[in-house]
Amino acid sequence: MQKNILVVKSNIHFLNQGIRLLSSISDEEYAFNNGKYFKSGIGRHFRHILEHYLSLINGYTDKMNYDERPRDVRMETERTFAISTMRSIIDSLEVFIEKPELLDRTLEVQSNEGIEQEGTPWSESSVRRELQFLISHTVHHYALIALILKTEGIDTEEGFGVAPSTLKHELQQNQVQS
Repeated sequence: MQKNILVVKSNIHFLNQGIRLLSSISDEEYAFNNGKYFKSGIGRHFRHILEHYLSLINGYTDKMNYDERPRDVRMETERTFAISTMRSIIDSLEVFIEKPELLDRTLEVQSNEGIEQEGTPWSESSVRRELQFLISHTVHHYALIALILKTEGIDTEEGFGVAPSTLKHELQQNQVQS
């Protein structure tokens, strides 16, 4: 049963990692977007991540479309609102720990694959598969967030924005070299 919910615990881990980061920076750093080196500041990346989670939470019983997101400006400009949203998402994900059978629920997913907006097909997926996608999606954006922060002279915690498979590989390499 424990392995069955690992994907949920992993998502919660990454959301908590985001909460720790946002708790360590200022409101100005969160909302900053200089446009010189990057078009989207970290607030926009966090909004994007969180709205993908909300798409799953609000649509896992039937159909979900990742493109139909509200793009809530508060989430990209108000750090405390983003933290509160992350905590709420974590609470919502815990239902899958309590009822792991929901992880295998099928749902239809749609997202724009290119320039054409009309006629994008629906694909069959499962809650588990979408949670796997959200890990990859989150880590990808965390890597961009870490890079943006680095340009501003702000360090992130060890492993922030690094894929779990990369961390595992690096650990194994270090053990071999020891």
